[in-house]
Amino acid sequence: MEFTVEFYENADGRSPVEEFLEALKASDPDDHAIVLRGLAKLRNRQYHREPLSKPLGGGLFELRHVGKLNTRVLWFFMKGRRIIAVHGIRNKGQAIPAGDLDTARRRMRDWQERFEA
Repeated sequence: MEFTVEFYENADGRSPVEEFLEALKASDPDDHAIVLRGLAKLRNRQYHREPLSKPLGGGLFELRHVGKLNTRVLWFFMKGRRIIAVHGIRNKGQAIPAGDLDTARRRMRDWQERFEA
């Protein structure tokens, strides 16, 4: 079962995840390549679980890469076997900061309201 991976865009057409990935490419090309490979793996259902991916609750999931800094891309499912990546973060700790979770949930709701049939 193949899924498509798409990036959230706000109403103005800006994609915060693509911007996050571009910044990551400039600052840490090796982690950037690993995260891109992880996003590509999400097309296959077998990778929708640990260690690559983990549910965060409320329909939100994280793609995880542990390195010098932990790199995460937060995402959710949409109808039609679509995965929407809504937020990217890097941090030293294991926990995802509450503000980042709030941002991801807000973007998820925004996308669902605009595009759910």
